[in-house]
Amino acid sequence: MTSYRTFWVICGLYFLTLGFTTASGMEILKWIASKFEDFGSSLNVNRIPLYHFPDIWQNLIWVSGLFKLVLAIMVVISITNEYQYRTLRQNIIDGMSRWEFVLSKVLTNVLLSLMSVGMLLLIIAVTGLIYTPELRAMDILTGSEFLFAYFLEIFAFLSYALLLGVLIQRSGLTIVLLMLSHMIEGIIRLNLFRESLRPSIGWLEQFFPLQSITNLVPLPFPRYAFQEIQDSISIVAVLIALGWAFLFNYFSYLKLKRADI
Repeated sequence: MTSYRTFWVICGLYFLTLGFTTASGMEILKWIASKFEDFGSSLNVNRIPLYHFPDIWQNLIWVSGLFKLVLAIMVVISITNEYQYRTLRQNIIDGMSRWEFVLSKVLTNVLLSLMSVGMLLLIIAVTGLIYTPELRAMDILTGSEFLFAYFLEIFAFLSYALLLGVLIQRSGLTIVLLMLSHMIEGIIRLNLFRESLRPSIGWLEQFFPLQSITNLVPLPFPRYAFQEIQDSISIVAVLIALGWAFLFNYFSYLKLKRADI
């Protein structure tokens, strides 16, 4: 994967976008407040604890999860290039087993997920120390468990992208389907779980693959409108996402194992 120029371009674009977006949110709010006096006079942005410990953990991790599609596109390009340029076939001829090939892709996904976690941890540490008015050790660590949820969110989604790439083998079509996946699943859920059925079987929605990934880091911002939110990791959500991550990679192996390369 690392020999592809596209890999480095998309990788650089991802980390640049991730870093700029997550680290500059407070400055953007201040700029908006300075440009619109009504906004600035009615709301003191410095009092919104978006970048204060412990809120910063869930806030920035949720926002960062929105950019996982960029990494997933990189995974799709990687696996589909293996088919397009027949490097997969050559690797098999040279003695690499199909399991070893899938394992190399899975480990690459692990590496990308860890890199994302590392960069996000650095951003949270720096911005949290800058903007938090009163630093307390307990506040700094509270909420850090969301980093594990973020790692699993990225890894599970990259595993899903890997499966799509193995199944479709065409980069353009796979990327389009990847981008539409949330919408397609949402339409399916909407039709299966109508209002009349939600009280009885609505709980099954959490088992849909992409919904289970989304559930790992709940939306944090309603708390600033005095609404109750889930500010901890759900063990059930973690187990479901782990199960799907395993199935995505297992199905990728089964498809590759049975394919005529």
